Amino acid sequence: MSGSPSLPNFFTQKAVVGVGDLAVSNNTTVTISTYALGSCVALVVYDSVVQAGGLIHIMLPDSGLSLEKAQKQPAMFADTGIPLMFRNLMGLRVERKRLKAFVAGGASIISGADMFKIGERNIAAVKKMVNILGIPVIRADIGGVNNRTVHLNIATGEVELKKPTGISKFSLA
Repeated sequence: MSGSPSLPNFFTQKAVVGVGDLAVSNNTTVTISTYALGSCVALVVYDSVVQAGGLIHIMLPDSGLSLEKAQKQPAMFADTGIPLMFRNLMGLRVERKRLKAFVAGGASIISGADMFKIGERNIAAVKKMVNILGIPVIRADIGGVNNRTVHLNIATGEVELKKPTGISKFSLA
């Protein structure tokens, strides 16, 4: 019947990751998404062998800015959120040596001079953490002045990146 969803699309689920949050999954009907990354940074990781991945939407680089907030919402910060995401991924049989990563965001969206340089600091903090963990970043779309939306398809490892200038798709598999 025209206009009816196809069977695979009927069962597709979307997990939306808000600011300072994360999601991991090995459910092949799930797409993990985050919207409107400005100075925030998204780290997307995927293990193609077990078809599992995760996405974190990092707001700030260092939990030292608010230890109380980091205890309540650790995914808000790069230094507490990224290790938490990797602990969650290990429960899905993900192996660090098989992971591939994508990093997006860190824009300078405040008009005029951004004296706090949050986007730049977030990018540096994420790079530091993935280097410590030994995860190869195979692609990045960082900096600039545009916001970004990111989707990770758990079944395929495909990442869709949307910016005001267009849409690109690539695979982490």
